[in-house]
Amino acid sequence: MKIMVTGAQGMLGRALTQVMQAEADLEVAGVDLPDGDLSRDGCAQGLLDQHRPDWVVHCAAWTRVDDAETHREEAAAANGTATRLLAAACDRAGCGLTYLSTDYVFDGEGPQEGYPEDHPRSPLNFYGQTKAEGEVAVEGMQAPWQIVRISWLFGDGPVNFPRTIRRLLQEREKLRVVDDQWGCPTYAPDLSRVLTFLVSGRHRGIFHATNAGVCNWHTFAREVACVLGADPGRIEPCPSSEYPTAARRPRISTLRSSALEALGCPPRPSWQDALHRYLECLENQD
Repeated sequence: MKIMVTGAQGMLGRALTQVMQAEADLEVAGVDLPDGDLSRDGCAQGLLDQHRPDWVVHCAAWTRVDDAETHREEAAAANGTATRLLAAACDRAGCGLTYLSTDYVFDGEGPQEGYPEDHPRSPLNFYGQTKAEGEVAVEGMQAPWQIVRISWLFGDGPVNFPRTIRRLLQEREKLRVVDDQWGCPTYAPDLSRVLTFLVSGRHRGIFHATNAGVCNWHTFAREVACVLGADPGRIEPCPSSEYPTAARRPRISTLRSSALEALGCPPRPSWQDALHRYLECLENQD
């Protein structure tokens, strides 16, 4: 089975390529912006003709949530247009497609226990709208497709929440972190194993693939401190109103999972376990 991974130079693309090659012995062709702009006519078809994959995992995306509010044309092209063109090209080639989506396709006012896979989309910000448009394009495919929603992604890369908290703990005595937004952290290597399971089985549908467990940003930050041996009391809670952002954030973006379990996917580790492993890797790099 030959897999083409878009966004192969990003945090998830790198982790996925490593897991698929090292742990599943799959043949992976990685592509990124230097290989072509997927929002342009003919690019997706050209890449499929060149690499002839059996399946595409579409990790490439505009992920700067706040910037999407002021760069709407670029965000819509990267997340909506590019996904629509890629889905159409995969359909013509009879190639399966996995689309990485987000908790931001929901408005945060849904069930307290979290959103099931079949809950209606209702994005709160423009980034969420563009990702929802990508979902609609993928759902219309005749070829096999998967929509895999994630939230609060972290892993090997220059910028992510745990790494930022780690740096701020070195620079400041006290931190204030919001405690009124809830979600499910997702560790890129653990997500990559779920994606490998789904792609290898050619399963069809919508899946929620975060790590196990739920937290708010304040709890997440305090756990970073605990793992690093810092006093978690240095991190104080505050409301989101103290940190206004260009894009509105969902209050509750917890993703509830049942579709993966129905397929027999192995249980995902807790977000705390994933965070411990990630921070250990960071410490070993220093």
